[in-house]
Amino acid sequence: MSYPSDVTAKQWNQIKEFFEQKRVFGRPLKYARREMVNAIFYVTKSGCQWRMLPNDFPPWQVVYYYFQMWNRDGTWEQVLDILNEKDRLRQGRERKPSYGIVDSQSAKTQYNSDDRGIDGGKKGKGS
Repeated sequence: MSYPSDVTAKQWNQIKEFFEQKRVFGRPLKYARREMVNAIFYVTKSGCQWRMLPNDFPPWQVVYYYFQMWNRDGTWEQVLDILNEKDRLRQGRERKPSYGIVDSQSAKTQYNSDDRGIDGGKKGKGS
């Protein structure tokens, strides 16, 4: 069964190198990496709990294991960085941004001071 959150063949071709590692030894994979990515995208897109993952996907424990593993080893950050760079180049911009802007009214500070107010709109303490 197909879900709106599933990656297309074109999208998978752009990111599969990050998820499909060459295995020299060990038992063969039981589930395809693309199935894992589709299951993770389903959870993040739908907002459902891991345990409520439809039966079309691998067991939720296996999917969650891979999500955590790829989260810890930085795979997700690498994928996002590469996709951002490709998109910037497609738009005719430089690969990396030259500067960044921070909204100083929303930035958290390290100081605990009584001289600050409360931003009611953002429900956070002002600096």
